[in-house]
Amino acid sequence: MMERMESIEDIKLQFIDKISESMNAFGAPSTVGRVLGIIYMNGGPMTLDELAAETGMSKTRMSQVVRRMLDIDMLERAFKKGVRKDLYQVEKDHYETFISLFNSTWQKAITKNRNFEQKLKRRLSEMKESPDLTEEEEQLINELLVEFKEWMDYHDWVRRVAEFFESGEIFKHVPKKES
Repeated sequence: MMERMESIEDIKLQFIDKISESMNAFGAPSTVGRVLGIIYMNGGPMTLDELAAETGMSKTRMSQVVRRMLDIDMLERAFKKGVRKDLYQVEKDHYETFISLFNSTWQKAITKNRNFEQKLKRRLSEMKESPDLTEEEEQLINELLVEFKEWMDYHDWVRRVAEFFESGEIFKHVPKKES
């Protein structure tokens, strides 16, 4: 009986490790995946103290990880009558967890690229309007503008893919498997 309980705990730990590896493959720090797995395996909300004890991290470090997870919508605060400490829970739907992670990562990239695009476009336009522009410089600027347009089209596509996931439209084309 005791041996079986140890096997069950071992399987839970392996599952937590696989969740952590999977989240890391999608761009999240392994600590985020580990916390996600721990809360999944716990079966309910956990306090910061419980998470710190379970992971072996300091409460300060755990607070940073929790804040990051709250920022990317992978974690939410929960309420339980009689519990005075903050409780944290995860979305039980693995598909929604992936979408939260995917969109948070891509939205940051989209925002950074949009700012860069605006600056680059302004600089190229200013150069192109220069009265002393040589023919060679104009040709190079035009080549850059063509590359820039293709790059902007690509990032617009990335933005639309992120919206496709966020809206749930993805599930009409690639349905979830019902358990």
